[in-house]
Amino acid sequence: MEITVSEEVKQYIVEMKHDFRICTACMGPALVSTEVKPSKESDIKIPVGDYTLFISRVQAPYIREVTMDMLYDEQEIDSCPAFYGYRRGKY
Repeated sequence: MEITVSEEVKQYIVEMKHDFRICTACMGPALVSTEVKPSKESDIKIPVGDYTLFISRVQAPYIREVTMDMLYDEQEIDSCPAFYGYRRGKY
């Protein structure tokens, strides 16, 4: 199984100068900063320039391509219990 990453997502990661992760969230797979949801040892790692896109092993079987529609914004993060630790300032 190969997961591709759209050019738009690659550009976004490079511009943000940060690692990102695909994890499980309330509205499905979520593309978030690793400051919001830290990577896990079991994640699949995809290099993107000087950064890494981590993909949760839980989500990996269901994803063929990582696209910008997976990007979670602050409002979605604040309303999803999957990111509870982030809202409390843990990350």
